[in-house]
Amino acid sequence: MICVTKFATVTSVFLNTLTPKFYVALTGTSSLISGLILIFEWWYFRKYGTSFIEQVSVSHLRPLLGGVESSSTTGLFSSVNGDAEPRPSVSECKVWRNPLNLFRGAEYNRYTWVTGKEPLTYYDMNLSAQDHQTFFTGDTQQLRPEDAVMQKAWRERNPQARIRAAYQAIEINHQCAAAYVLLAEEEATTITEAERLFKKALSIGKDGFYSTKKAHEIFSLCNTAGKDINLLVYIKRRLAMCARKLGRIKEAVKMMRDLMKEFPLLGMLNIHENLLEALLELQAYADVQAVLAKYDDISLPKSATICYTSALLKARAVSDKFSPEAASRRGLSTAEMNAVEAIHRAVEFNPHVPKYLLEMKSLILPPEHILKRGDSEAVAYAFFHLQHWKRAEGALNLLHCTWEGTFRIIPYPLEKGHLFYPYPGCTETADRELLPSFHEVSVYPKKELPFFILFTAGLCSFTAMLAMLTHQFPELMGVFAKAFFSTLFAPLGFFADKMESFMPSSFWHQLTRI
Repeated sequence: MICVTKFATVTSVFLNTLTPKFYVALTGTSSLISGLILIFEWWYFRKYGTSFIEQVSVSHLRPLLGGVESSSTTGLFSSVNGDAEPRPSVSECKVWRNPLNLFRGAEYNRYTWVTGKEPLTYYDMNLSAQDHQTFFTGDTQQLRPEDAVMQKAWRERNPQARIRAAYQAIEINHQCAAAYVLLAEEEATTITEAERLFKKALSIGKDGFYSTKKAHEIFSLCNTAGKDINLLVYIKRRLAMCARKLGRIKEAVKMMRDLMKEFPLLGMLNIHENLLEALLELQAYADVQAVLAKYDDISLPKSATICYTSALLKARAVSDKFSPEAASRRGLSTAEMNAVEAIHRAVEFNPHVPKYLLEMKSLILPPEHILKRGDSEAVAYAFFHLQHWKRAEGALNLLHCTWEGTFRIIPYPLEKGHLFYPYPGCTETADRELLPSFHEVSVYPKKELPFFILFTAGLCSFTAMLAMLTHQFPELMGVFAKAFFSTLFAPLGFFADKMESFMPSSFWHQLTRI
């Protein structure tokens, strides 16, 4: 205990000999170091979405201390039907072809001519090239000469090179339907011109697909989607979209229904989403409900189109008379409760959509591929369906009043699911690849600043303030510093005095000799 007393005395003497310059240097150096740590932590968080200190402590220090690292991708959660399912990993964030993607020559290129901005990313166009090679050229071991040219054409990065390759394929074989598809997509500057080229491709394709009764029977029996069948489905779908864009909506609906009936096993192409949008334009809400009854099933991959169309139909039934004030006084009716629950369900599936529907965020042209539950899907849905929400009187008002309540239902943390599986953490990375750089990507759940960034920011600010005050008022800050350290070491001195009073002096004498 004599050592403790000595230590307290020496500390007191040392503090009394320190000059104000020492305190300025100490606080200034602390502020500089904490500022550098703050800058590095902020850069690391912006790039990787996590704190460097936190990641190191979880990955390296926790195992050394005997902790168990938790896995964010292997936990269990409840689905709508109550079954436990594994949370999807990053690799399971599948990118889907946008069912309503625009025409490059007639729509995307026009945007570039007017604004000078590129609406499509190279990553998105490269995915489309891979799709076209897979769908239209098939097995590379059995390529025809024109197919070999077209396979290279899809891979060309320059649009003019793709168009030249398509003409080259036509020179080899005037009956090359895939070449006319490429020209309709990229060279045609109007929808009317694109429709003409697609009809040319369809007439060529039909001669090859159904030239014999035997070929048709083989397809009817096996129901396989070979390259010729994929090309036929693609052409018919794009022709239906041309009819829709040119105002022949009933014709487009008939073409889509026939296509779904003729190729029932190609549900993965999501042709029903094209049909839903066209039926909403016709205001055929009973037909829309019939399509939803077939496709809004737990066993099928959901989409924003399905969830938000279902919410729109239920909201439309009550939105024209809905009043937040009246609802707060009397409570929600059964129909209003169903509409609100449908909105909550849709918002939980894709929380980015309401800001576009409510025009709180600017729309851009949708990409050619989308990520389910991501910002890219929200852009694609709102781009085509905003007009349908505006047409239903009061629907946007009901959405505005209720959509934020979804986040009070989802358990904390926000990554956990309520009606659906937890929100995948990989969507931000994929959306940044799919959406153009001038678009601000929506992120959910919104990343909260890690504790260590807040801590280092506070430490840097506090030490910088101390350095400034010590430089301006050295004498006063010196008194405060000495008082602070004296108070800090006071419990140690108090503890030493108490121990001396309890223990006999002979014990301390023997202890110091040891």
